[in-house]
Order: sequence, then C-alpha cells, then structure tokens
Amino acid sequence: MYLTYLDSNSWLLELGGQKILIDPWLVGPLVFGNLPWLFKGYRPQDRAIPEGVDLVVLSQGLEDHAHPQTLKELNKNLPIVGSPNAAKVVAEFGYTHIHGLDHGQTYRLNEQVEIQAVPGSPIGPTLVENGYIFKELSSGKTVYYEPHGYHSPTLKDKGQIDVVITPIIDLGLPLVGPIIKGSESALQVAQWVKPQVMLPTAAGGDVKFEGLLISLLRAEGTVEEFQQKLSAQGLSTQALSPTPGERVEVPLH
Repeated sequence: MYLTYLDSNSWLLELGGQKILIDPWLVGPLVFGNLPWLFKGYRPQDRAIPEGVDLVVLSQGLEDHAHPQTLKELNKNLPIVGSPNAAKVVAEFGYTHIHGLDHGQTYRLNEQVEIQAVPGSPIGPTLVENGYIFKELSSGKTVYYEPHGYHSPTLKDKGQIDVVITPIIDLGLPLVGPIIKGSESALQVAQWVKPQVMLPTAAGGDVKFEGLLISLLRAEGTVEEFQQKLSAQGLSTQALSPTPGERVEVPLH
C-alpha cells in the first residue's frame, strides 16, 4: 500500500494495484462561493495530475473536495465514486461514469478494491456527506478516510481498520466552535478500530491561505501531541506526518 499526500484533503491511494485519487484539488485556487475575500487557498505552482489513475473518489460536494477547476482538467472517462451530493456536482463537468453511493453502499473497482460509503461530515441541518472504507480484496487490508473528523458509531462494527486518514489537529472559529474535529475525535476512532497507522488530513500541506475567514481560524494540536495521547491510551497506533508530494509505503504488519 502506498499513499501520496497532495495537500489539503487530496490523496493518491495505491491499493490492490489500483490508483485511487481522493478529493483532488491539484490545479488553480480554492475559493468558496466565488468569495475570495472570505477564503482563498493557493499554492506556488499547480500539482501534476497523477498518471494512470483508475478511480476518483469524492467525499463531499463542497469545493475543497469536489474542486471545480481540477475536475475540469481530469479525464472525463474516469469513473467517479462520490456522495450523492458530490455526484450531482460532478455531473455538470461531463463525466460519463458516475457512481453516487448512499451510506452503506459499496462499489468494486476492477474486482481488486471494495469501497464502502459510511456516514461522514454533516453539511447543514439535513445533509450528511460520506466517509469511505477501502478494502483490498486479496489481502483484506483496509483504509478509512473521513476529512472533517466526524466519525459514525457504525465504525465500531467494522472490526480493525489498518489505516485511518482523518484530521488530527482541531480547527475552529471563535464563538462558533470546531469546523474540523481533530484530536479528541481522532482518538475516539482510534479506540474503535485500533488502526496500525494514522495520517492527518486537512492540515494544509504546501498550500497558502488568505481571506477574512483565515484570520479568524484557530488551529490546536500537533501530530507529536496526538502520538502521546495514543500511547497514553495504550494504543500501539503509529501517527505519521506525511511530506506533501512524497510517495510513501505504509508500514503495515
């Protein structure tokens, strides 16, 4: 199993001989609702679109997960797996193989990897987006991805999951509270599924941010502090801090 962190929420997962691109934001800026004065993310130079991608997976329909400019650049013949909300968004860009998954539904990629949608982040009062469990069918190795730190209690019934990708650092607004649930939420899911490895997401990577919202955001915690919390709970889980753009073989027993 190999993972490449591509900044923000974007990952390339290599599992079962398949290349799976998750929540890709690779080219152009990130702006919510065409309001750059409120929030704008950018990087010094665009990331190259990985070659040989077999599948794109989208956890949410928001711009930082279904990034419009990146989706316009990707091959429209690529199969897309997404939350129902993300499937609606990506349909506007001319893709021909879109698979919207409700919670509990699965998709098989070339009979090598099974992808199951699980409840993820609440967006507004009625919409709950997707997290995903990726399973390599030949070995049974599993990866769980949820980018905002909202973990469904249904995970308790999934058994051990080898790798968890989720926020480890808390990100919140004064008076509003957390918008990304990090340390305590990640510790809870670690207790549920006993992963061998955890990796942080949504922490930025090489990207820069500006705008009014950024001036108000407060980040708390580090990967090192989280590792100490894991150890204090008697968990052998290893918390890794990925280098953006570096392909890493995940150390699994």
